[in-house]
Amino acid sequence: MLLVKLGGSVITEKTRLRTARSAPIRRLARELKSVGQPLLVVHGAGSYGHILASRHRLNEGDSSPGKRSAAARVQADVRNLDGLVVDALNRAGLAAVSIPPASVLVLDDGKVSTADLTAFLEFSSMGFTPVTFGDVVRDLRRGVSICSGDLMMLELARAFRPNRAVFAADVDGLFTADPKLRRSALLLESVGPKDLGQIEFSDRSRTDVTGSIEGKVRRMFEIADHVGECLIVNGNVKNRVRDALRGRRVVGTRVVRGP
Repeated sequence: MLLVKLGGSVITEKTRLRTARSAPIRRLARELKSVGQPLLVVHGAGSYGHILASRHRLNEGDSSPGKRSAAARVQADVRNLDGLVVDALNRAGLAAVSIPPASVLVLDDGKVSTADLTAFLEFSSMGFTPVTFGDVVRDLRRGVSICSGDLMMLELARAFRPNRAVFAADVDGLFTADPKLRRSALLLESVGPKDLGQIEFSDRSRTDVTGSIEGKVRRMFEIADHVGECLIVNGNVKNRVRDALRGRRVVGTRVVRGP
């Protein structure tokens, strides 16, 4: 079993509301098909989720009429993006089925309260490729909250203990600083909790409601505890995701377990 996350910055134009990157989605679907092993696929929400969720502060909860309307809009939008991803995977021959987080998981103040992942197990055992994504879900204290794709990666990693987890980002891996802002930033081939001090984390994106970059990296350390290997690679480079999932040596960052 292999676990992969297609980042929202790879499959959407993150600064343009509801704008998919159709060609990368189709290419990545073909790459995943060519891996030839059972997959669990997670994808980010990108511009289908983060922009409106940030504007309406959905990560803070509240069940006021305005928040309910915004939550319903964002939930519909991310399902539209999911439909594009699932359609591309099906056209590539993967028999993909969508399993929305809101149907299997409930949060409590942003943390997982209950999660029933039976559908992932049963569909996978029948040869299907389960697909899930960042979503608006029920929250026992907040009313609604954001379940990030990274949180779904952690829940799936805990439940299924995949041989490998691959994060497809829009950069080559984790750097000592933001490579889009600092040309001197160096790619880290391997990173563990003890290495955080050497990384200059940039401020979180204004529209990212799922947490800071440092928080995302710490979540990856959690995931690394439950998988054989955890990698961050560039999903914009042809065949890099495919090769990483196959276990080939590629440009990227290996995320290692904590002490």
